[in-house]
Amino acid sequence: MADNEIIQGREAPITTKAQSDVDKALEALDPDSARPECVMQSIKLKLGFSGRVVLEDVTVKMKRGSITALIGPTGSGKSTFLRTLNRMNDRVPGFTREGDVTFDDESLWAPSVDLLTLRRRVGMLFQRPNPFPMSIKDNVVAGVKAHRIARGKHLDVVCEQRLREVGLWDAVKDRLSDSPFRLSGGQQQLLCLARALAVGPEVLLLDEPTSALDPVTTESIEGLLKKLTPALTLIVVTHNLGQAMRVSHQTMFFYQGKLTEHGPTEELFNNPTHPDTERYVTGRMG
Repeated sequence: MADNEIIQGREAPITTKAQSDVDKALEALDPDSARPECVMQSIKLKLGFSGRVVLEDVTVKMKRGSITALIGPTGSGKSTFLRTLNRMNDRVPGFTREGDVTFDDESLWAPSVDLLTLRRRVGMLFQRPNPFPMSIKDNVVAGVKAHRIARGKHLDVVCEQRLREVGLWDAVKDRLSDSPFRLSGGQQQLLCLARALAVGPEVLLLDEPTSALDPVTTESIEGLLKKLTPALTLIVVTHNLGQAMRVSHQTMFFYQGKLTEHGPTEELFNNPTHPDTERYVTGRMG
């Protein structure tokens, strides 16, 4: 899916020359829209820290344009796996890796891979909001500036488009120069999502993105995540089994450092093949 489809707002689209220029900049960064159905794949992946194995023998494909939920008890390796998908673990002291992860059939650790470009294409939203100590507007366009996707008046276009897309524009349009720390927790998380979307990622990793939010905000974000596909591929760590059932197309169940089971969400929850999966999804584990 071409990035220009991602930049298009889903409410009150703006049609301007500036918008067109932003679209062209994103297309130039990634012009090939004929992609394989499998966007990412792990192959015999084994991860650890300081000699302690956290996850091993993970071989799985992730479908482009879908939402994949990663579920399992605390300490089962979900977040470690997620953070490996854009190489966030690489600088953690003692991190070790065997096996591989491919993105569009290329290893994440291939010599030709530029880490900054990889993290533009594979973005991340964390468990707790982490706005930068700068204005609301500057938060949204920080990555756009860093990747030189747009500048000048084009930044205003990107800012408005992304804030509209996450449903935050009306609340902040008259206070774009304010500190983001004056926003509520839910609004800060939406701001961080707008910032992640602003650079036109193809894959978005989300590590328990709603665990610190109230039910109403959680419902709003879940609705937004579903609207982002199939333009984006989303991979979401969640301890909320109801959330996994509501938003995901595929689910991966991690248990005791292994990928125990994976498949279509409805099938995994309603007809699991592994006893540990059944115990977990029926609430009989723990």
